[in-house]
Amino acid sequence: MELIGKTLVQALQQPPSDAPALEGREELLTFGQLRQRIGLMAAQLQTLSLSVIGLHADNGPQWLIADLACQQAGTVLVPLPGFFSSAQLSHTIVASGMQAILTDDCERFTTLPETGQAKANIDDLALIEIPKVRTAALPPETSKVTFTSGSTGAPRGVCLSNDTQLNTAAALARELQSLGCRRHLCILPLATLLENVAGAYTSWLLGGLVIAPGLDSLGLSGSSQLDIARLCSSIDHHRPHSLILLPQMLKLLVTAVDRGWKAPPSLRFIAVGGGKVAADLLCRARRLGLPVFEGYGLSECGSVVALNLPGADHPGAAGRPLPHCEIRVKDGEVLVRGPRYLGYLDELADPDAWLSTGDLGALDKAGFLHITGRRKNILISSFGRNISPEWIESEVLLSPTIAQCVVVGDDRPYCSALIFPLPGTDEAAVDQWLARVNTKLPDYAQLREWRPLPEPLTFQGALLTANGRPRRGDIASTYADLIDSMYETARVSS
Repeated sequence: MELIGKTLVQALQQPPSDAPALEGREELLTFGQLRQRIGLMAAQLQTLSLSVIGLHADNGPQWLIADLACQQAGTVLVPLPGFFSSAQLSHTIVASGMQAILTDDCERFTTLPETGQAKANIDDLALIEIPKVRTAALPPETSKVTFTSGSTGAPRGVCLSNDTQLNTAAALARELQSLGCRRHLCILPLATLLENVAGAYTSWLLGGLVIAPGLDSLGLSGSSQLDIARLCSSIDHHRPHSLILLPQMLKLLVTAVDRGWKAPPSLRFIAVGGGKVAADLLCRARRLGLPVFEGYGLSECGSVVALNLPGADHPGAAGRPLPHCEIRVKDGEVLVRGPRYLGYLDELADPDAWLSTGDLGALDKAGFLHITGRRKNILISSFGRNISPEWIESEVLLSPTIAQCVVVGDDRPYCSALIFPLPGTDEAAVDQWLARVNTKLPDYAQLREWRPLPEPLTFQGALLTANGRPRRGDIASTYADLIDSMYETARVSS
């Protein structure tokens, strides 16, 4: 599946015109109908002479048609996540130099100082003009600018070419071809590159049907609210062959099975990524009928670079590198080379250099990549021990009664944790679970204290990234007194 120099629309000429391609809440399009809709929208975009546009819409056919129409028209697309704050939307609009926004929610933009009025409708999406456009220096061949939530409140634009996106999808399609995955249900927002490329694009390259109902019908709202009963009902209804999940979603599905839900036999492959997943949780999920396989990737590489597969699997590892890229570990840090981003909006990338991911890891003798944490997140205890908080957190979060856990202990004599238990969980139950976890950990990594968080950590509260990872510096500042209280005895004894 060599796609250099092609768009996805060009690569999708082979499926029969009458084969099902895209299903939404109220419509089912064949490949022939999909290509026709893409062509009509691309012609409208070319008539309007738009070079950079934003896309803010619920999951559905319109989102994906707009995405592909931009590729055909040569228009740079900037996906706008539904959970971005007004300040983040304003930053993204200005930084990317977008000239207009396609949206199904005009009211979301009426209060932004950068936006004007809706001037047209394109395939049931309103086109909102940006009166004062700031020209952005995009790298040549930029097709999409995906904004990551970053480590601060200001998102950072990753510039991607068609080649990088499509060759990532093609590498995944080659690996998954033997599984016969012909029905993919989009659960993550399509503005998430992982669902966009590894979900929709990969499924189409396999000649499959992409099912993209609205996020509300899946029980998803905001960046972290999930009605698991509604999600299970949607999976039962659509009978997908494949899904992509975040770790917390997997945990909730496992809990649902424990409570009586039975995963449909149609499921053949469930990819889980976006954070470390404990091997025990993966094995437990499989025993319960969920064919889960962990992967690893980053936006700068078009989403996925390593993946476990049936017959090439190591629970607890992130998988072997996909054939379109290379991975090595230097001084404990994971480096990647292969199809990659063109640069950030403010910084061009060297296409031949190894990309420093910032992730800590190792490659075992069988070639599996093991991610152990983030370089910048390493805790160094007052006794000089280097500790990855993600390692401890993944063990704590195996409990179905603990929703969130953030381990602290930098420059402290021992590790402690801020924990948000599920409502109705008493502290004694958490104490008992932490005692069990501590039996698996060396003494320097054991949790000596914990405190309950007064409320869950959220993206809207600026304490989680868009994919649910804790913003550790902001959490440490917000809950400084709570953290200090876990070390009062240590201060007294010293």
